[in-house]
Amino acid sequence: MTNAHDKLIGPAPSRIVDAARLLVTPYEGRVAEYNIATWLQLPGLANLPVSLLVSYRDGDKRREVSVDHGKVSSHNKILLSGVARLPVKQKIEDMQIRLRSAVPATSLVVEELFIQAVEPTRQDSRQASA
Repeated sequence: MTNAHDKLIGPAPSRIVDAARLLVTPYEGRVAEYNIATWLQLPGLANLPVSLLVSYRDGDKRREVSVDHGKVSSHNKILLSGVARLPVKQKIEDMQIRLRSAVPATSLVVEELFIQAVEPTRQDSRQASA
């Protein structure tokens, strides 16, 4: 989208960010995966396309990954969800869930935001079963 406008949906808590086990892939190197879903109300953006993004800091670089795209309903609501695959060279910090639209969103109501590591670290999976 040209002239895109970003709006913060919410930050990811560091305990959730740190819970993801890093996977090694042949093309992307080390990757952390997160399930992300959000229900949003976007007054004024009915029937317009929007995108769900994850932005994060990896060492001294700021990175961004697209998660989902969709069209806001005529009732100004949308559910966006997907798996965010975040390539990482050092460490994921300051992870934020963002909404991108071609038209600025005058207001944004986050009804629900869900973030979970797809593959938790072994320590976290032991804690979950205890």
